[in-house]
Amino acid sequence: MQTYKDKAELIEEIKKRYLLYDQEFNGIKEDEKDLLQPGVDKTPSQNISYQLGWTHLLLQWEADEQKGIGVKTPTPEYKWNNLGGLYQSFYNEYRSHSLQQRRELLRNQVDEIINWIESLDDETLFTPGQRKWATTPAQWPVWKWIHINTVAPFKNFRTQLRKWKKEKGTE
Repeated sequence: MQTYKDKAELIEEIKKRYLLYDQEFNGIKEDEKDLLQPGVDKTPSQNISYQLGWTHLLLQWEADEQKGIGVKTPTPEYKWNNLGGLYQSFYNEYRSHSLQQRRELLRNQVDEIINWIESLDDETLFTPGQRKWATTPAQWPVWKWIHINTVAPFKNFRTQLRKWKKEKGTE
């Protein structure tokens, strides 16, 4: 897994990967957003709803812990062994939003994540055990949770969107 020397490098990678990911939605028409293409496991609508769901959870975990609320990851309703149900809840939650509205929501959430990272000191960001919600048997530091819910899927899902557009014949 990719690592970062400091929070500035993490922020720059998030910005870079987000912009590349977001650009993949250019040219996808509203009436095409729910089309599934061969060899692609998510529609564009599902793709961005997944991102919205995870970035929202990341921000929610932090907000709840700061308020002294106990955090149950991934959510009180879903356990780690039922991620399919969680993903479906993301798709349902954002279903009524247009693709453009979802892009705006994601842009806002990415901005919130960047502001949050900027507010953290290096120990909180890079040392395991600094947040209860991030303290799992794997002992991941906060930066790693941020990475796997931003940079990694922005890269992977960008590839999926490119494949979707190729199958659709729009790339």
